[in-house]
Amino acid sequence: ERRHRCGACGKAFKKSSHLRSHSRVHTGERPFPCPACGKAFHSQANLLRHRLDHRRLHTGERPFRCQECGKSFAIAVRLAEHRRIHTGERPYGCGHCGKSYRSFSNLWKH
Repeated sequence: ERRHRCGACGKAFKKSSHLRSHSRVHTGERPFPCPACGKAFHSQANLLRHRLDHRRLHTGERPFRCQECGKSFAIAVRLAEHRRIHTGERPYGCGHCGKSYRSFSNLWKH
């Protein structure tokens, strides 16, 4: 039973701690900074995932492998972006000119 409901969007949670963490999405609060780079996160779980990414980048570990071409990545999201090369998917479109991109960062740079 999900008894804790977000007043901003209506999403429900089993635990009040999960609702507190979720509410930071709406407030913009990011109380968990990375000690290595300073990037801050809404939840401690997201910070821990980010710190694991940092470790992989420095050790050279690349556990995420493209089944299509064999290229490997340290971070799962980079593999997801890479797969779009093979599929041709460009989900991030510019609202001004209509040009689309494989990653949000490429759209943002545009």
